[in-house]
Amino acid sequence: MPRTGRRLTTAATALAALSVLATSCTGQSAGTASDDPKAEVTLKFWHGWSTPAEVKAIEENIARFEKAHPNIKVEVTGDMTDAKVNQALRAGGDKAPDVVSSFSTDSVGNFCNSGAFADLNPFLDKSGVDKTKVFPKTLLEYTQFKGNQCTLPLLHDAYGLVYNKTAFAAAGITEPPKTWSQFVADAQALTKSDGDSYDQLGVMPTFHGYETTPMRLAAQWSPTYFAADGSSNLAKDPAFAKMLTAQKDLVAKLGGYEKLERYRAGFGDEWSAEHPFNKGKVAMQIDGEWRAAMAEEAGVGFEVATAPLPVPDDQVGDYGKGYLSGTIMGISATSRKQNAAWELVKYMTTDTAAVVAFANSIHNVPSTLAALESPDLKVTPALKTFMDIARHPKSNTTPAQPDGGTYQLTFQDFAYRFEKGDVPDLQAGLAATDRQIDTDIAKAK
Repeated sequence: MPRTGRRLTTAATALAALSVLATSCTGQSAGTASDDPKAEVTLKFWHGWSTPAEVKAIEENIARFEKAHPNIKVEVTGDMTDAKVNQALRAGGDKAPDVVSSFSTDSVGNFCNSGAFADLNPFLDKSGVDKTKVFPKTLLEYTQFKGNQCTLPLLHDAYGLVYNKTAFAAAGITEPPKTWSQFVADAQALTKSDGDSYDQLGVMPTFHGYETTPMRLAAQWSPTYFAADGSSNLAKDPAFAKMLTAQKDLVAKLGGYEKLERYRAGFGDEWSAEHPFNKGKVAMQIDGEWRAAMAEEAGVGFEVATAPLPVPDDQVGDYGKGYLSGTIMGISATSRKQNAAWELVKYMTTDTAAVVAFANSIHNVPSTLAALESPDLKVTPALKTFMDIARHPKSNTTPAQPDGGTYQLTFQDFAYRFEKGDVPDLQAGLAATDRQIDTDIAKAK
């Protein structure tokens, strides 16, 4: 399961490195890459996965590739952050990776704009791969920037609601909430407060709560982050103020920011078996498709179920949508083995059997149209929920920008201050945030 929750925590460091790449990266394209992909060669492949199950799945995928391409050997290095990747790309030389996989779709705009990764369009064309027939439209949107397809999707993430069905039954709740007002009512009904703490919390609503980021929630309001002229649109699109107001109201109804944050401080690591959802500390979890499978693997003592996240009451017809992102894969612009590297990227991102096997191993949504329909895909009821979210026409993502995820960090920092009560005027605060985002993007161009 991609470490999507740590994307924005590493983005600031990664973006600092990326800004240097804008002036230091020059590379090849498919038209100028001169290496022979049939020659004996060793590729360096860096990725971010780290748990034993994830590492095993990567190793199995690479073994299948090497069997199909006996002339290409792949040296794999895992648990690599974008910051480490970009430091190596800046340094260049034989120690730098040829192929990179990243969890940070937020960085695509900068990966492409800086020239850190090679444009894959020429490679796709030379191989006769019609990307529009291979990948869902939204995935192509978040893996390119202004026509530069510098990355391709490698598995897919959708965000929804994972909930304790046993706790629902005990509270007399017969179905998951579809609207925000139902969500609030259910969260209150599922909360059992014990003085300054909780015996059970309906949902952790604060923006520090793992995957409960402003971007995940904003997706349910179908926001427009940027106006037609490219300027930041947070103050002008009422979706953002409505989402922030609704979230802050939920925080107040569940005990208030300080009480919730004291409770959250004891949650521990998001990726361990001690996750608060597994322990019954929270009854609903805003999360990705991997959470239900992880809970069941941890041997929880209750029934786990999944559903799309609720939508605003005036958008009930759009129920089923959600936030989309995923893992991306690209080729170093300075690699001298780009034709061979393309064989690895093409295999891992477009080969149906490879995509399905990898998705089955780490409980992710497949990233190609063919893999989504493959009879070999292990579709549990929980996974089907997230596959349906991924297919929903109103599901959305955060758009790529030349400053990568900086604009999201700026929005998130504002949301932190607003939920805490440190913003006296919401509209004025959003307008100031817009100005900061516009300034940062202008500097990145």
